[in-house]
Amino acid sequence: MTFENAFAGLAGPIPVGTWIKLSATESIEAMAHAGFDFVVIDLEHTLLSAETAARHIALASALGMRPLVRVPDHTPSTVQRLLDAGAGGILFPHVDDARTAGEVAAATRFPPHGRRGSGGTSRAGEWGTLPRSEYLRRGNEDVLCLPQLESRAAIEAVDDILAVDGVDGVFVGAADLALDLGLPGGDPEIKKLVERVSEAARRAGKPSGVAYGSDVQGLDRAVRNGHGFVILGNDASLLVEAASGLLDGARSAVTA
Repeated sequence: MTFENAFAGLAGPIPVGTWIKLSATESIEAMAHAGFDFVVIDLEHTLLSAETAARHIALASALGMRPLVRVPDHTPSTVQRLLDAGAGGILFPHVDDARTAGEVAAATRFPPHGRRGSGGTSRAGEWGTLPRSEYLRRGNEDVLCLPQLESRAAIEAVDDILAVDGVDGVFVGAADLALDLGLPGGDPEIKKLVERVSEAARRAGKPSGVAYGSDVQGLDRAVRNGHGFVILGNDASLLVEAASGLLDGARSAVTA
């Protein structure tokens, strides 16, 4: 499946997603009602368990959002469990070269395209009711593999990473990229490197993605800079921001 087919029928110019940091399934429901195209269940920077991720995956799918999962590392067994739980794609942190990109792509595909094991009695196999051929087809064609580029080495290798068979796109981890370079997040050098990724992705015919926090101009910026998807906000921060805004507004409205 191409990235475009995975997000057919979009309301906007490119898919818009958000991070899921909280364990409550109400987060998934709220983001679906808000109209997000996908969620990224974050197992790298939270204490969410695989079991919680599985519940989020099932609910997001039922509500019409593509459930992606950011894994904490590249362990194939972790990837396999999440895909059998029904994840529609995996974000792999800290992919710095084509060799690593090949390894994570292989973890998402069944042989002969990769090394994922068969688990047809899982949710992905509709609990054993899905014909084996369809279970394997979905695993090899419908799952997205999205390496994260978070270092200078990764940016320098971007063309080789995008050329790897089974890599469907890339995501730029700008915060970690800034850490790797020892620069502040808003440094012009970071912007240049992110633009380099979007240009390489367009040449390869694959999407690049970025995250813009709660910047309401984030979607427009992503489109203007040629990216193929964008992640805005996260459930925890959106809750805090809404609560803070309400409380600050209420206090400021009090008259003596």
